[in-house]
Order: sequence, then C-alpha cells, then structure tokens
Amino acid sequence: MVERRKFQRRKRVDETPEDPPIFPLERRADRLARREAEREAEDARTEQGRADQMRTDQIRVAQIQTEQHRAEVETARRQPAATRARTVTPLPAPEPLAPRAEAADPAPAPRRPITRRATPQAGALWDRLPVLEIDSVHLERNRIITASREDPAHAAFDVLRTRLTQALAENGWTRVGITSPSKGCGKTFTAANLAISMSRQEGLRALLMDLDLRNPSLHKVMGMRAPGAMGALLRGVIPPEAHLLRMGENHIHAGHNIAFGFNEVIEPYAAELLNAPATAEVITSIEARLQPDVMLFDLPPALYYDDVLAFRPQIDGVLMVVGGGLTTEREIREVERRLGADTPLLGMVLNKAEGTNLKKYQY
Repeated sequence: MVERRKFQRRKRVDETPEDPPIFPLERRADRLARREAEREAEDARTEQGRADQMRTDQIRVAQIQTEQHRAEVETARRQPAATRARTVTPLPAPEPLAPRAEAADPAPAPRRPITRRATPQAGALWDRLPVLEIDSVHLERNRIITASREDPAHAAFDVLRTRLTQALAENGWTRVGITSPSKGCGKTFTAANLAISMSRQEGLRALLMDLDLRNPSLHKVMGMRAPGAMGALLRGVIPPEAHLLRMGENHIHAGHNIAFGFNEVIEPYAAELLNAPATAEVITSIEARLQPDVMLFDLPPALYYDDVLAFRPQIDGVLMVVGGGLTTEREIREVERRLGADTPLLGMVLNKAEGTNLKKYQY
C-alpha cells in the first residue's frame, strides 16, 4: 500500500492592508504661493515666446538684408561688363592717303585692392568674437610650419597666399574650398598653414571653417578642445559670434584678423546639411556681417561621398591638394570632371613631394 504524505494545513497570515496616507490639506499661504509660481512660470513662457518671435523677426530681416546685399554685389560685378559693352563702338575706316599710325598700347586696367574697407559694424562684430589661445609647441608638433617660419617650406605658403589673394581680388571672389582627391593628401595641413600665413597680410581678414563634417580634424591640428558643433551654426541654432574664434595674443607673430570655425561633432548626413538652404543663408550672413576678404572652407575629399558637390554652389573656386606619390592623374581628372566647368580651379598644391630642396631659398 502506497503511503500518502500527511496533509498539513497552511497557516494563514492575516495581512491587513495599510490605509493610504492622508496628506494634510494645503494651507492658504501655500496655495497662494503655488498660484503665484504658476503665474510667474506662465509669464516667463510668454516672455520667452515673445523673445523667440523677436529673434525670428531679426533673422528674417537679416536674411532680407543679406539677399539685398548679394543682389547689389552681383549688380556691381556685372556693371563693368555692361558698361564696356555699351561704350564699345566700331572703328572708322582709315583714309586711303593718310599715314598709318602705330597702335598705342592700351592703358593697364587698375588693379583691385586685395583688401576691402569693412564697415564699422563688421569691425565691432569682429572684435567681439571670442579669442583663441594657441600653443606654439603644439602647432610645431602638428607641422604648422608657417607659425615659427623656421622651416624654409613656409615660403611656399606665402607665395600661395599672395597668388590666391590676388586672383580673388581680380575676380571679385571671396569663398575658396580646399579639397583633395582622396584622404591623406594633407588638405587640412594646407588649410591651416595658409590661414596662418594670411593672418600676417596687413589689413586682410580671413576666415577658415572646418566643413569636413564626417571627419573633423582642424581643431586637433590647432590644439582646440571642446570646439562645439559646426552643425548647430549651419542650422542657425547659434549665431556666428557664439561659435567662431578669433586669433588672440600669441608668440608666433600671427595677426588677429583671422578667425576659425571648428567642429567636433560628426554629421552622418553631411551632404544633406551642406546642401540645405539654411547653410547657404548662414554662410551668406557670415560674409555680410563679418565682411572677410577671404573665406576658406576645409572640405572633405572630393571623391568620397557627395559633400563637395553639395557645397559647390556656395564657393567661388577650389584649391586642390594632391599628394606626391599618392594622387594619380586619373583622380585629378575625375575631380575636375565632378566639379564641372562652372567651378574654377584656382590652383593645385603638391604636398608630400620628395626630392625638393628648399634650403637654397633661405637667406
């Protein structure tokens, strides 16, 4: 016979639920204080909304003024050509018995100044930009040779600076994109050295912005920590004076009329941001408010993604950096084909070239 287990009755535990706590009634003073706090919060929200609306109106007015300024600049560029077209008249036929006169050399056209006279408002805004403190040892460690000027190769950047500024002045241009066919050619190295060289040009205002949004590195080269997000500036979230940095006091004798726009936040949709209307409005607003003579943009490699093509309408010309022993002739032709005939190629910079001896140019 199977032995059964003895049945044991489970002991009951009387669990009496606890009554919910009774909160004390709100006193009249507390109720009045709460209502006053709610009223103050509502007033603060109303004031914030009014301030946001005022800021939006100011941005809209600035955009309208910027569009008017661009239209005036475009009209001024076209006016000399139209004037020349109206003043050209056909030459009269020479008399048969008159002696033949020698053609006189045409008078040389007056050269445009490299720098332009900025308005007092632009100068005041430029002076209000935060100051960038630099470390000369860090610059030397990152091969910014135009800082100390001890390396004879710095003279090549001075020549590039002079030729580039003269070409921009002759054509009335301002914006220059710096790119390369592929990575590793040294475009950021070239952009940083060129910017330091431009800072020493008397009366020249220059601006260098890191628009390699997929791989920002300009802040590392210049020794800047926590530079912020370029995307916030391009989207109009923050004003230029809250992001751009102006060269401060330094031991490398660099001028103060050079400003930098750094970036540390990677943008996964970089091409879409560079092609956005908000980006075009921000770039135009920066040019109209700060009035720099030269705007340099450190762009990604041209053969990677479509970032350079997306930003192409915002630049006047391109400076291509090719790597010695790295860039092929086929890659250069492909970059030229992608840029098209409408984008002038302002020059090519040969970097990492072997066999060059620059010591003979030292004095």
